[in-house]
Amino acid sequence: MRFMLLLKGDEQAEAGVMPNAKIIAAMGQYSDALVQAGVLLAAEGLHPTSKGARLRVTRGKLSVTDGPFAEAREVVAGYWLIQVNSKEEAIEWAKRCPLEPELLPDEPDKVGQIEVRQLFDLDDFPVEENESGWREQEAVTRANLEAAPSAATPSAATGGKPKLKYMLSFMADADSEAGIMPSGELLTEMGTLMAEMARAGILVGGEGLQASSKGARVYFQGGQRTVVDGPFTETKELIAGYSMILVDSKEEAIAWATRGSLINAAGRGGECEGEIRQVFQMTDVEAAQSPELAASEERLRSRLAGQ
Repeated sequence: MRFMLLLKGDEQAEAGVMPNAKIIAAMGQYSDALVQAGVLLAAEGLHPTSKGARLRVTRGKLSVTDGPFAEAREVVAGYWLIQVNSKEEAIEWAKRCPLEPELLPDEPDKVGQIEVRQLFDLDDFPVEENESGWREQEAVTRANLEAAPSAATPSAATGGKPKLKYMLSFMADADSEAGIMPSGELLTEMGTLMAEMARAGILVGGEGLQASSKGARVYFQGGQRTVVDGPFTETKELIAGYSMILVDSKEEAIAWATRGSLINAAGRGGECEGEIRQVFQMTDVEAAQSPELAASEERLRSRLAGQ
């Protein structure tokens, strides 16, 4: 079973304040433990929402709003993607995240939050008699992504300039939170778009998240961990699915997100909300002039690549 551990942001993360050396070291040790246990599939940090955007489709009309977004404690600051045997095991890993008071001496009353969300696997979708081939297409796309080299590496084709990495996420609605599965038509259209993105060499990955009723939240305060099982009420702040892409600009990311939003809206009653977030890469870490963070990131990326 695959789960996302979504680390929620705060005012400092939204202000672009880099973590202190103690937090960097503790988070590095935590990620190392996930790697050593053989459960970590990916881990990413996200830039502040000031570098992102939100899309909304209402009755066929699209609006795009640049960040920042006001609700700092509801946006995602980063995530770990893990593969474990149960929701309980995923929660235990979330509880081990080092959000301790001694690491935040200036914020002793801070409340940290990690949302634990299960990802869809192909087997979770019931087989229908007259499927349009989306399942086979999805399997091929996933296999091609696993076999493809990383497009994040600068090359002569890009003039030596590294691509920008973005997370395109679609927000939950009443149907997705009720466990209503997407129609075959919607799965086919989204699968076709994902396959096109893969052929264009920009797609890194993409997943759907199951309803929050199958998830949980872990709250951290004063050294204590409190676990609250889903479902969660603020549907429009919950992620229902995401794609990771490598592009040349924020505008290009918005263009791809627009296509996905229009497809989702057409298959979800005419409305859809999405979010575009830039992902931290090594060039961003190096630009922040934080040797500790750069070393931690380099070690984690090397270990993940060597699995």
